[in-house]
Parts: sequence; structure tokens; C-alpha cells
Amino acid sequence: MTHLPYIAASYVLAIGVPLFFAIGTTLRLRAAKQRLALIDPRGKR
Repeated sequence: MTHLPYIAASYVLAIGVPLFFAIGTTLRLRAAKQRLALIDPRGKR
């Protein structure tokens, strides 16, 4: 029996989970910047 599937799965999870969170954070940041631009009277700085 080889342990290759378990090792590959751990690498996929180690790369995939942080990537998933990074993409979600980027999308949320973009939306927050758009909302802030609508209510900020000072405009872009």
C-alpha cells in the first residue's frame, strides 16, 4: 500500500484552503472598497 494519495491530498489541502480564503478575502475587499467609494465624501486618496 502506498501513501501517495494521502500525501497528495495533504498538499492539495495545504495549497487549496489558503487560496480559497485569499480569493474570498479579495472579493470582499473589492466590494467593501466599492461601498466605501459611494459614501466617502472625500473621494479617492
